[in-house]
Amino acid sequence: MGGFSELAKQAMLQPQEEMLAKKNKKNSVYIGIPKETSFQEKRIALTPFSVSLLVNNGHQVLIESGAGLAANFSDQHYSEQGAKIVYHTQEVYQADIILKIAPPTLEEVEMMKEHQIIFSALQMATLKKELVLALLEKKITALAFEYLRDDGNVLTIMRAMSEIVGATSVLIAAEYLSNVYGGKGLMLGGVTGVPPTEIVILGAGTVGEYAARTAIGLGAQVKVFDSSLFKLRRLQNNIGHRVFTSVMQPNVLEKAITTCDVAIGAIRAAHGRSPCVVSEETVAKMKPNSVIIDVSIDQGGCFETSEITNHKHPVFRKHGVIHYCVPNIASRVSRTATYAFTNIFTPILLDIGEMGGIMNLIWEKPGIRNAVYVYQGAMTNNDLAQRFDLPYKDLNLLVFGNR
Repeated sequence: MGGFSELAKQAMLQPQEEMLAKKNKKNSVYIGIPKETSFQEKRIALTPFSVSLLVNNGHQVLIESGAGLAANFSDQHYSEQGAKIVYHTQEVYQADIILKIAPPTLEEVEMMKEHQIIFSALQMATLKKELVLALLEKKITALAFEYLRDDGNVLTIMRAMSEIVGATSVLIAAEYLSNVYGGKGLMLGGVTGVPPTEIVILGAGTVGEYAARTAIGLGAQVKVFDSSLFKLRRLQNNIGHRVFTSVMQPNVLEKAITTCDVAIGAIRAAHGRSPCVVSEETVAKMKPNSVIIDVSIDQGGCFETSEITNHKHPVFRKHGVIHYCVPNIASRVSRTATYAFTNIFTPILLDIGEMGGIMNLIWEKPGIRNAVYVYQGAMTNNDLAQRFDLPYKDLNLLVFGNR
């Protein structure tokens, strides 16, 4: 493989995309990808070879100059695969479909056309009413990729990002256990004749599962806590390895936290704030230079001592314990995250073309319908409607009523 170019190697990582290429096209899709302006957002929605696949199927892709640099994709990589590189953000927003990672800002909505389509994150916790009203006024159709479901009814983007975050959180913990970052000077996992490091994982969801997989692979001793027996049993079966599991018994949890080397918080809330299950008093009893990775910090965190940090200043110490509380951990491995995004978005964009437009796709696929929160200027997300006191319209009635 020494003679393969970097882009050729990338193509080999995406076999499912190559299988999606079809000759007969029913509709041309005009896609715009702006450069991310959100703080420390380094991901991009499509790789160059995904762009090539779309262009070869008769679609147009407009990319703002520099949009892929943070994920190590240059403008040349994209232009060689058929994308048109533009140098003014306003030009990108002339496309019919806008594809981005971070939620749109008010300034970006102002650049959008009426009846435009946008795929992005929603991030309901930080969403402002002014932004929603601007989308409604322009009769935008907006889809939140957090709510995209695949044919197996799985939140496909959230699953992919959770897998990345779970594995990466353990690797981050390994860094901060070392002397280089002022840690204990431990190797995560240990070696023959040396007791393994102890890792406590709070939450048995996807993040917890992939954190456990990675920690076990490195040789660490793992303990997993969750309030759901079903999730604990599922994690045990999925990883195929017997690990210590327990429900949230306060005494058992406190003992595990105060004796471990690393604690990873990965408890998610269906709505609102994540539950805070570890008190400051318990954190104060942890061993000096232990490490806390609070993955749930974007929902408030599950350690009482957690405070939001960023990639430039990722850690702080409290009670002698190293806290890592960066909310967008997946941006730390932006290239891998981009591959995950592109494998999900590319088939959707191809389907839009094959089915003759986004409206037909929404009608055909309930997983896509689930992601729509504004449809042609109507609020179709009941949670948002109640939060901002806006009139709610059932998307099923809007879509099927016109059939």
